Amino acid sequence: MSESPPLPDTPVTPPASAAVEVLPARSDGATKPVTATGGGGGTTWGSLRPLLLRLHFYAGVVIGPFLLVAAVTGLAYTATPQIESIVYEHELKVTPRGAAEPLSEQVAAAERAVPDGTLLSVTKGAGPTDSTRVAFAKDGLAEGYTLTAFVDPYDHEVLGTLETFGQWLPARAWLDDLHRNLHLGEFGRNYSELAASWLWVEVLGGLALWAGTPRNRQRLRRLVAPAGGAKGRRRTMSWHGAVGLWASMGLLGLSATGLTWSGHAGTSIGEIQDALGGSTPAVSTALPAVGSGKEGGEETKGDVGIDAAVASAHDAGLRGVLVVTPPAEAGTAYVVKENTRSWPVRQDSVAVAPATGEVTQTLRFDDFPLLAKLTRWGIDAHMGLLFGLVNQIVLALLAIGLIAMILWGYRMWWLRRPTRSEGFALGRAPARGAWRRIPGRVLAPSVVLAAVIGYYLPLFGLPLLVFLVVDVTVGVVRRRRAGVAA
Repeated sequence: MSESPPLPDTPVTPPASAAVEVLPARSDGATKPVTATGGGGGTTWGSLRPLLLRLHFYAGVVIGPFLLVAAVTGLAYTATPQIESIVYEHELKVTPRGAAEPLSEQVAAAERAVPDGTLLSVTKGAGPTDSTRVAFAKDGLAEGYTLTAFVDPYDHEVLGTLETFGQWLPARAWLDDLHRNLHLGEFGRNYSELAASWLWVEVLGGLALWAGTPRNRQRLRRLVAPAGGAKGRRRTMSWHGAVGLWASMGLLGLSATGLTWSGHAGTSIGEIQDALGGSTPAVSTALPAVGSGKEGGEETKGDVGIDAAVASAHDAGLRGVLVVTPPAEAGTAYVVKENTRSWPVRQDSVAVAPATGEVTQTLRFDDFPLLAKLTRWGIDAHMGLLFGLVNQIVLALLAIGLIAMILWGYRMWWLRRPTRSEGFALGRAPARGAWRRIPGRVLAPSVVLAAVIGYYLPLFGLPLLVFLVVDVTVGVVRRRRAGVAA
């Protein structure tokens, strides 16, 4: 869940093994399942189900810890708007008193407070109680961070300075980094990408296993509510499945949006989005050619100032929170952009010629490609911005639900352990070798599909390959031991 998070960004359903009882291990060490509720053994689903069950089990056991960390840190992140409003109230809020000072005077006051900084942007608050934010680049700051001065718009007093990450204040930036990379930098981002890469697999696999159980197909109530009167492992599995069903759509959304800004998969997704014409557009800062035909021409002489640029943006229909980026060099324009990310989203932007105050280009959010809009909405929903407090509550419930499902999953694994007479042991996994019973017409395209997905989502593909190699190796070793013992 962040401007470059994420959230998220996020998470996967843990070990579950619906409606399968396990008999003692065979001589090769594998377990022999007996489907207690019927499984359609002669159908395609009957052949797929054991393999899906084994994958769901192992992915849950191994990926579960990563998901648990992502869910816990994501739960903490959902409270960041309230944390910011309390911790940084002095910097964020002012008492209205008369007319606001010109924006240029507010910027000048901020520049005096940060004399060794390079002006990057100015954020004008939407309401009369909002302070003005003036962001500077400064030596010694971490990558992506700026030093932001908060100015009272009514008397241009500098209320304080804070190191910020994009629009995030220190507390949110710290929690965002915790959720996204555990404060381990680029290496740490692998943990959250691993979780997001497997979340959708576990969710879809769990849905298929739960809905594909004959007794659940016959009784719709079992799909949407825990079984009443159930005890032990059956009760745990019922809660695991029912909560998973209710949370499935939200978790799939978190997985998808978390992947869009991940390190490895995010690059692939971005390339695909660009190829489909869905990249996010931006206004050009280049000034139009005039007179002699040279770029910028007379437009580069003089500067109407930031107040005139904002006035031109207002005339063009921009409202709410406005972020103004001054010209970076001669021959470029001011950029004024709306930054209202709650519903309805306002992300229009304009380029303003500094010499005349004329709007040289306008970009409306309504004109964004559909994929770009979906990306914007998805990211903002992932961070709890799109629908305000309701969005935050939904994210918190999803995080709590995921935490509960992970713990229930591990409890089911524990309850499948052998009896005390057999000594200490963990619960056995579903049977090995289920893939051999899958028809070739189903197995072949499944392998191809998994390979393609693994290519674009490497932290799905590589762990899957490791699972297969380890599983095959363990099977070979156990068969050889069984042969020697015989």
